[in-house]
Amino acid sequence: GGVAGLLSPLPRARKIRAMNPFPWDPAYAVGHDTLDAQHQHLLAHCAALANPDEPAQAGFRHRLQALLALADTHFTTEEAVLSQCAYPDLDELQAERQEFADLVADLVTPEHFNPEELQRFLGLWWVGHIMGSAETMRLFLAPRNP
Repeated sequence: GGVAGLLSPLPRARKIRAMNPFPWDPAYAVGHDTLDAQHQHLLAHCAALANPDEPAQAGFRHRLQALLALADTHFTTEEAVLSQCAYPDLDELQAERQEFADLVADLVTPEHFNPEELQRFLGLWWVGHIMGSAETMRLFLAPRNP
């Protein structure tokens, strides 16, 4: 939506965006192949979480578990990579990891379990995570990963 939506002349592009609410944007790239691939996978998993055509969202919890496992691997990898290049905000990333775990624990309860809401929330969280650190990461990763 917003300005990007107005600038998009192709209805087809808009349809793809509707199918994938969290498209990868080259501006998200941090300049490290593994981290960028993981970020792309995380957004793709978020986009695939809720499936409106599925009876009672039967596979939702399975897809959610896959997303959480991927998230765990990603945080571990990110920490390992960044600790090797004197990245200054490691403690911030560790706090984000904890925040993510806490939020998921709060959100994934049977009482207020809404797959679409959860999908939107997790997707936006990951976009925020990626955008929030991409610029700083590029500064520290670029010289080591041409």
